[in-house]
Amino acid sequence: MKQVFTGIAELYTPRERLERAAFAVQDGRFVWVGAEDSLPEEYRGWPRTDLGGRGAVPGLVDAHTHLVYGGDRLGEYLKRARGERYEAILAAGGGIYSTVRATALASEEELYQLAKARAALFLAQGVTSLEVKSGYGLLPEAELKMLRVIRRLGETLPQRVFPTLLAHVVPKGWEREKYVEMFCQELIPEVARSGLAEAVDVFCDQGAFTLEETRQILGAALSHGLKIKVHAEQIAHTGATKLAAGLGALSADHLEQSTPADWQALAKSGTVGTVLPGASVILRKPFPDVRAMWDAGVRVAIATDHNPGSSPLYSPWLGMQLTVSLGRLSVEEALVAHTENAALALGRPDLGRVEVGAWADFVVVDSGSALEALYRWGHTPLHAVYVGGAPVFSPI
Repeated sequence: MKQVFTGIAELYTPRERLERAAFAVQDGRFVWVGAEDSLPEEYRGWPRTDLGGRGAVPGLVDAHTHLVYGGDRLGEYLKRARGERYEAILAAGGGIYSTVRATALASEEELYQLAKARAALFLAQGVTSLEVKSGYGLLPEAELKMLRVIRRLGETLPQRVFPTLLAHVVPKGWEREKYVEMFCQELIPEVARSGLAEAVDVFCDQGAFTLEETRQILGAALSHGLKIKVHAEQIAHTGATKLAAGLGALSADHLEQSTPADWQALAKSGTVGTVLPGASVILRKPFPDVRAMWDAGVRVAIATDHNPGSSPLYSPWLGMQLTVSLGRLSVEEALVAHTENAALALGRPDLGRVEVGAWADFVVVDSGSALEALYRWGHTPLHAVYVGGAPVFSPI
């Protein structure tokens, strides 16, 4: 397929701003980007799509979601709003464990239909690539069931889907040592053999896995050729960020309790620091010092952390707006964090950018100003969403 897109009043690539821009797409990738009046002769005879003087930004990348789950946790949300602490709810068998029970009761078809509907809401927000974690199965077959659902999403959704196996918590009734041994010696090898996940993530925190257990699990993942990620420094400071950086992880996520020494480690290693504004605000935790992280040289990404408990968030735009307001990034930096940097958190530098060689995933804003969607809180004025140069969503 060959196509030229013109009539772009303002384009963020995201690091560069272009006025009266255009780009050419062939076989799903950008082959030329620049000023419309500089369109090379070789592309002038290609079919054209006029975007009508609107703005455009790269397709948003959500590099941390828990999209597959059964049930909801509205009751828990109400309790937390009345002052109950998440840690206490989790210790009493609620929190993650309540979602584990609901997910176990749901069939693969039910989980697929629920997740498909959620993914459609993300597509309507301009999310063209998203990571989806397991982690609400806990037991081997239940985790594999979740990963099969995620694989089906990747085969059927218009978005790009990146599956991750998550070591979330130790199931009730299991000895910690036995569970970690099973995860490392049985589950990870099976997932690697079957190709059901590209990466392994570990929730290293109070009430979840210890630093040494996390090291074991990540080591097993690396030995089987899988990429690694870590839930780090959310509730307590564990040292997981430095571990992630030292092992060359794609990302360390959360970072509410992270320190300047952690940021230095991330900056040195290139491991992305992913902040999750929804979880910070909803759980009433300290908001990460994103400004200081960015200034320290960390490649900061923003993600929704969509899940039924700590972040029932569907809007990446709200996540960016919160990071601008509470994390003190500029609007332009927030856009980079949810596009180019978020793609790096998936190990995919060919996503989240409007540049030659990148996949032609982009969002057309229903305004001549490309950043209009980040200005309007509570209303996202989008005109269309494209994946690989093909239209996949329009609100009209």
